[in-house]
Amino acid sequence: MKTPIMRARLDSIYDACLSLVYPQACAACGSASVEERACAPACAECWTRTEIYATNAAMCWKCGTPGRQATVEVERSAVRCRRCDQEPWAAARSVGVYGGALRAAVLDLKRHPRIGDKTIELMREWLRCAPLDRATLVVPVPLHKARERERGFNQAAIIAEKLARRARLPFDDASLVRVKYAETHRAGMDAEARRESVADSFAVTRPRLVAGERVLLVDDVWTTGATAAACAAPLLEAGAREVFALTLARAELHNA
Repeated sequence: MKTPIMRARLDSIYDACLSLVYPQACAACGSASVEERACAPACAECWTRTEIYATNAAMCWKCGTPGRQATVEVERSAVRCRRCDQEPWAAARSVGVYGGALRAAVLDLKRHPRIGDKTIELMREWLRCAPLDRATLVVPVPLHKARERERGFNQAAIIAEKLARRARLPFDDASLVRVKYAETHRAGMDAEARRESVADSFAVTRPRLVAGERVLLVDDVWTTGATAAACAAPLLEAGAREVFALTLARAELHNA
């Protein structure tokens, strides 16, 4: 039986051999090589330069918007930005800012159905923390069937399935479906336009599978929260107790 130390040593040897025989250029900086499979598609240096949110940082407890400083007397769970009060989801978190290694991971995932272990472990850290630690079921944000046929896979499902395995949670990619085909969000669209573009786009086809569950909704990028809201509404109507959202990255736009 391989011990954790033995596995670590074997992985290190394998990574060293792989970097010599099949060097992979960093997808973030384009110059350095990716020396560890877990860090792919970015090099270790680009990961250190990427803004990753600390799980104990001051932020809006509901939407996860960073920079909401709390006084010593205020519990972190009481910190609110108040702009997300009416959203149907219970809480939303992201690994970090959309840039550097996280941006490279998102873009690589749109071309290839793969996600690195480092990225998944960063997401896993949020599932060890309140309030996302209450999640009982992992559900990816679905693509419309036509768009999924074009791409060949759903990138959110790739992330969600691997995360569910790592967290030992049930994975359900069948109950929540996208019923309305919409054009991809265009750059410059404000929060209201994004909300209108996904309105009534999702439905739950198997309500018995989500009833009573605390659903973790997984996607690649958080922009305004419009997609999460459009998914959360039918999940809650189908009987889900709560809906949380977790994404790889957060675009630097105002949440709404």
